[in-house]
Amino acid sequence: MSDFKLIGTGAARHDAWAKAKGEQAYSDDFALPGMIYGKVLRSAYPAAVIKNINTQKAKTLPGVHAVLTSADVPRNTDVSKFGQMRDVGGGFEGLYKVLADGKVRYKGEAVALVAADTEEICEEACRLIEVDYRIEPGVFCPEEALLPGAYLVSGEDKSNQIMRTKVEKGDVEAAFAKAHVIVENEYRTPAVDHAYIETEGGVAWVDENEVITLRVGTQVLEHYRTVAKIMDLPHNKVRNMGVPMGGGFGGKEDITVESFLALLAWHTRRPVKMIWSREESLECHAKRHPEILRYKTGAAKDGTIIAQQVEIVMDGGGYTYLTPWVQMYSTIYAPGCYRIDNLEVNSVSAFTNNTFASANRGFGSCQVNIAYESQMDEVAAKLGISPYEIRKINCLRQGDEISTGYIPEGSVVLEELLDKTWEKLVNSGPKQEYTQEGWKIGRGLACGMMPYGRLCFLHDSSRVGIRVELDGSVTVRAGVPDLGGGQSSVLCQIAAEELGLPINKVHSFVMDTHLTPLAGTTTATRQLYMSGNACLVAVGQVKEVLAKKAAAALNCLAAELTFAGERIFLTKEPERGLAFVQVVAQASNDGEPLFCEGQFNAPFTEVPDLTNIKGRIHPDLTFTAHAVEVAVDEETGQYKILKLIAGIDAGRVINRNSCEGQVEGGAVYNVGYVNENLGWEKGITRANSFATYLIPTALDVPDLETVILESGGGLGPYGAKGVGEPSDNSIAPAILNAIRDATGYRVTSMPVTPESLLAGVKSIHNS
Repeated sequence: MSDFKLIGTGAARHDAWAKAKGEQAYSDDFALPGMIYGKVLRSAYPAAVIKNINTQKAKTLPGVHAVLTSADVPRNTDVSKFGQMRDVGGGFEGLYKVLADGKVRYKGEAVALVAADTEEICEEACRLIEVDYRIEPGVFCPEEALLPGAYLVSGEDKSNQIMRTKVEKGDVEAAFAKAHVIVENEYRTPAVDHAYIETEGGVAWVDENEVITLRVGTQVLEHYRTVAKIMDLPHNKVRNMGVPMGGGFGGKEDITVESFLALLAWHTRRPVKMIWSREESLECHAKRHPEILRYKTGAAKDGTIIAQQVEIVMDGGGYTYLTPWVQMYSTIYAPGCYRIDNLEVNSVSAFTNNTFASANRGFGSCQVNIAYESQMDEVAAKLGISPYEIRKINCLRQGDEISTGYIPEGSVVLEELLDKTWEKLVNSGPKQEYTQEGWKIGRGLACGMMPYGRLCFLHDSSRVGIRVELDGSVTVRAGVPDLGGGQSSVLCQIAAEELGLPINKVHSFVMDTHLTPLAGTTTATRQLYMSGNACLVAVGQVKEVLAKKAAAALNCLAAELTFAGERIFLTKEPERGLAFVQVVAQASNDGEPLFCEGQFNAPFTEVPDLTNIKGRIHPDLTFTAHAVEVAVDEETGQYKILKLIAGIDAGRVINRNSCEGQVEGGAVYNVGYVNENLGWEKGITRANSFATYLIPTALDVPDLETVILESGGGLGPYGAKGVGEPSDNSIAPAILNAIRDATGYRVTSMPVTPESLLAGVKSIHNS
């Protein structure tokens, strides 16, 4: 039995009732007296040269307060988008321009800004801005972009290459020569949108101290530094007050409206509000990187994978943004969660005139997961081994090294996770050949691994403050952006557990760069790991003060005390104790500190050699497994999911409801990865509304079951692992493997449409 009182329970989040009743205020719900509105004029072309911009007509329109172009941006060129604690350089800067000058690099790139009394006047002013474009041919395929003589996207670089990376070990050629079977395939994964309910937006104003204050839903509060750089102001002259988000999934990791709002507020000296339309959001913000993946896998007769060769070509779109970071993930995790002694992975990323690609839930791991899990099933089919058995033969176990030679410190219980996930599907009932409607039924299994915590060479850190009030209540302060996953509430749960308080006695104050300790980005599945550990540091020091004070009063050692039930008492003599609030009062009277700010540092490494990446690149890994049953109509090419089992090793569940919600939500998120379709045509997004960009609904997903292991082997608080991003890994290839089981057709290119699936199935029948 666990001694925890709150850890592992479904303790209610502090914002649960507000969200349930529709009272939670988001970016679009905020207004100020005298507020005006902002709008972005965007390029109608994916590739063009701006010869001239005439803003005179727009400026003279009644109700217009500002019309800005790149000439009005103090620092517009080579802006680093990230704001991390450490500038690592070496191509990792994520450069972009606030407003286009010279070349336009993707359709929808921001060209000018307008501020006016109403949104309607803003739109009219945008129509009045005259932009003289010279339309260019552009390049829309990353492989074509890398060819000699290709159209240069930036016009400032000598080639369209962004970065090359490589991982290798063993002797690949010799191993292939010994292989009993070799499977080669090319896979193509598409760009997909984050499709959050709330689009990008916020408000900004300039206060009496000449401080620009941003109130924006963002995953990175530290963007205030980048905004300060753009505005050529000291960091302390920009304040970022985050607000809860209606979804992020990586799409609000990049700067969205922040710099636009800062520029307009600074020029007009009026509060400015900007909310993007759904069309803007779908056409103009970051997408998951499309990738071309070529896999060659060699296996021994018994099913052991002895060699793998991988080539990856990534489409970065018009600007760098996070492409180098995502590329690191794809390169390192290309072989998946398997022991492969002979390996070579080569990856390259390229600029194109497509919408730029950047962070999306899974961050480069989901693309390669499609390929390596498809390869496992194809190798199994050639050898006459079941997909379940070939994974059992090859899966990583404790003490095994991953592609970079690093042996994970955390728990590796993938074999147990595979067993439990597959058994749950098998035990749900015997597999039928057909549904009553005559659809063929197939079952698929896939597993995966994904890191939690940022790249170690970033030298990541997080800080959390704990303050005990005189009435025994506690305030947790942290600059933790809340995406809706309970990122701040879990800190309250940790503090309440440690101090022996009910959850309603602990309150969080978050997301304010002037008033909360900086806790880093809510990205990379890092907040529970980083800020959870920082919270333990902070509450531990406050707890030490109170324990010493109680020990002196009870004439015992501090180590003999327990904090529980709003009391501090002797563990072996529970009747001997003091009320928590009584000890707090005495500590306050004696001048003892009742506030502490704790810091947690992730493991530190240096930037690796990108020509052969070695060592510890991430702090730790989370492992997943998904099992699905699908039905395929071979007459129409439609398919539907009948059963879905989602498995994960969470290390230690902190909040039961939040963990289950992440595991379920992650699975549904990447159910859509299989068939979501932006309809890209030469840089133009055809599916620019939710009427045309179709995402999974409740009708597309059955009631799913979860398998949540608690190995206790994570590096987070109490042995927890991160689950937010890993939870959407391995579901998409499980679906593709189930389609293969049902029809015999291997999907190698997404999105899967009824037309493409029907053609594939017919090709199998006709061969």
